[in-house]
Amino acid sequence: MSKKQYSGKTVKRFSKPVIFAHWLNAAAFIVLYLSALPLYTEWFDWMFLIFGGAEGARLVHRVAAVFFVLPTVFILLADPKSFFHWIKQCFTWSKNDFGFMTRFIKEFFTGNVKNMPKQDFYNGGEKFNSLLQILCAILLIGSGIVIWFPQYFGSGLIQTMYPIHSFSAALAVAVVVGHVYLSIGHPNSKISIRGMTKGDVPIEYAKEHHENWYDELMEEEKKKKKQSEKGA
Repeated sequence: MSKKQYSGKTVKRFSKPVIFAHWLNAAAFIVLYLSALPLYTEWFDWMFLIFGGAEGARLVHRVAAVFFVLPTVFILLADPKSFFHWIKQCFTWSKNDFGFMTRFIKEFFTGNVKNMPKQDFYNGGEKFNSLLQILCAILLIGSGIVIWFPQYFGSGLIQTMYPIHSFSAALAVAVVVGHVYLSIGHPNSKISIRGMTKGDVPIEYAKEHHENWYDELMEEEKKKKKQSEKGA
């Protein structure tokens, strides 16, 4: 498989607040996962040494849970336009998105596929990943609140929340593993990590993976050029 070549021209994809919120959420998720392991199974009892015992692990888990929620609050204050754009795109599916998903498996394993339907700012895979992450976050936060404050809930509800918390955590980990692989390991999409480090992506990547968004950018560029010529 030949290595992709890029011209060096880039287009802005994510704002600094979005990047900060993304990495804060990612860091909180990792700490949540690590602090949960010794609390979940005896296999990881040795990790209590890292957290200073079971109470230390619970404290770290709860602090990380707060930081897991904070990015949503932060981005609503710092860059609500990007947040609502993301939400709108996640819940807006066209035939192109479904077409992407039917070809995605082949792209995932082979690194490339022809005749991929035009995609938006978020492609079908990113929308699907986002919806799963939103679902997992709702389940984790909801069940986590009940487990954290048992004095306010009935015993039946509390016992129900434990398997839901475990299931949603396992699903979230699986989704994150796929997301990380596509971001830094997949030969056809790993350049996309640049969007979450420098905030931009190569223009060739934008055209290949998000052609609808690329077309919008080109249209905006034409309008700006015409306005500039009129003002000259």
